[in-house]
Amino acid sequence: MNTFDFLLQGLAIAAQPINLFYALIGVTLGTLVGVLPGIGPALTVALLLPVTYQLDPAGSLIMFAGIYYGGMYGGSTTSILLNTPGESASIVTALEGNKMARAGRGGPALATAAIGSFVAGLLATISLAFIAPYVVQFALSFGPREYFALMVLAFVTVSAAFGDSTLRGLTALFIGLAFSIVGIDQLTGQTRLSFGVPDLLDGLEVTTLAVAMFAIGETLYVAAQGARAPEKVEAVKGSLWMNKTDWKRSWKPWLRGTAIGFPIGAMPAGGADVSSFLSYSAEKHFTKHPEEFGKGAIEGVAGPEAANNASAAGTLVPLLTLGLPTTATAAIMLAGFQQFGLQPGPLLFATNPQLVWGLIASLLIANFMLLVLNLPLIGLWVRLLTIPKPWLYAGILVFATLGTIGANPSVFELGLLLTFGVLGYVMRVFGYPIAPVIVGLILGPMAEQQLRRALSISQGDATVLFTSPIAAVLLALAAIALFVPMFLRARGRGQVLAQVAGSED
Repeated sequence: MNTFDFLLQGLAIAAQPINLFYALIGVTLGTLVGVLPGIGPALTVALLLPVTYQLDPAGSLIMFAGIYYGGMYGGSTTSILLNTPGESASIVTALEGNKMARAGRGGPALATAAIGSFVAGLLATISLAFIAPYVVQFALSFGPREYFALMVLAFVTVSAAFGDSTLRGLTALFIGLAFSIVGIDQLTGQTRLSFGVPDLLDGLEVTTLAVAMFAIGETLYVAAQGARAPEKVEAVKGSLWMNKTDWKRSWKPWLRGTAIGFPIGAMPAGGADVSSFLSYSAEKHFTKHPEEFGKGAIEGVAGPEAANNASAAGTLVPLLTLGLPTTATAAIMLAGFQQFGLQPGPLLFATNPQLVWGLIASLLIANFMLLVLNLPLIGLWVRLLTIPKPWLYAGILVFATLGTIGANPSVFELGLLLTFGVLGYVMRVFGYPIAPVIVGLILGPMAEQQLRRALSISQGDATVLFTSPIAAVLLALAAIALFVPMFLRARGRGQVLAQVAGSED
């Protein structure tokens, strides 16, 4: 069967009423959390992990993907009207979008963001459907050496890409790896780091850790900030629709943003943040109206919004084909797969193709749903910005606690939820990223298993890891991903210090 046949089968699965319902819930929740400042798709998916434990795997994963796409859509609303990005990928949108809103052109800014997101999401999802089978064919040749090297690449890129410090990212990763060895060793049957506690013999629950560090930790962090001055929401004046000139100036940035965002999202060290900044730089280079940049250029909204939505689809390429998460939300989605006993990767396409292609096809439907939800209901999304933060985060705290108890009714599990929540808060305070902890806990056991297999085959010869061309290339990429960000950050600090010294002279 070719890709068209698989995609048609997937559309038949995604068009089932129950799956359409899950997709609608996902895109609605995703848009909602994207609009609300400080709450991203990763936090929402983490909150829903324990709630969906007893649900249908396909429907739950379709809902998670809808949340991811919806979060990318909704982030533009807050950026444009409040100058406060709902999630990090929408930072660039605020540069030009809020200027347009202040000039009375908030409607066209929101429209080009929504339509650009739709165009990019549609093209990128189709690209995902056609590229994924080729990546799967390549990955089927992987042995234990290649899989271990791939895990090392995942560890390094996630640690180096999140946060402002590679050292802090690696520290967070090793915390996650330490958590991953708690419980009974699968090879020897010996207990490790259980401290005589029977509840720890099965290891730490990824769901509990994710909910605690993303939801509880974030709630405690926001509460510790204290009261803040109310933020001003720019009113949407005039028509919501774009005029002929707006369309003419937007369609090329939409296509360029898609071309930039999708491949970067698929890279291990990519992500929506990088692609949106690159798209903004590209639009400043290609624009015929350079004088408008910094004052409200519509290209500066159209391009980055297309790029960050295309990047979301690109992120699913390594996640579905290799089991490699490159963003915090992808890491939580990986935990969602695992709670249903599924492991993303090339074998998933062979053993459960209906689920994979149903998930990919549901993204096409979700894009149409998001276009319908965003423009006509803009007034509703703006009203959400007036919800008091104490109410919002108190609700998150209650929901996280009840969800964890519902999935695992244990006093010990509730204690772990609180303990990890405090750890998440402390890490946020000192600038340590959360995502590497989750990735370490999820991928740690798999990396250990593949390393042991590789060493067993080679009778303990560690050089076997470098004799495979694919493994050697992956390890070399991991080294580059580790040292290049450190070099760039050191160079950036040096330039800042030079500027400061020059200004003092």
